[in-house]
Amino acid sequence: MPAVVPHVLIHCLLSPWRIVDDAGGAFTMGLIGGSLFNAVSGARHAPSGANRRALGALVRLKERAPVLGGQFAAWGLCFASFDCTFAHLRQKEDPWNSIMSGAAAGAVMAARSE
Repeated sequence: MPAVVPHVLIHCLLSPWRIVDDAGGAFTMGLIGGSLFNAVSGARHAPSGANRRALGALVRLKERAPVLGGQFAAWGLCFASFDCTFAHLRQKEDPWNSIMSGAAAGAVMAARSE
């Protein structure tokens, strides 16, 4: 009788687009969250007046939101890569894969910023 392979292992091995999909989802979350956060921050730090505050919010949003989206995408790419790698190496899918993937992705992001 052949060994049963968990669905996640098949998904990672047969479809490497999962990693790209996770990176894209992380970019989208970072872009939306970064847009909201940077718009509020830009409006708060702009000179007084409704037009100036709106322009300050728009300028800050255009400058910083894509950067935050890119940082989220890099983290999502690392996390998904490590998650598929650990699932393949361990031949099982359990919470430990996600825990180790988060730690490894955090280590890579910390080493990247040094």
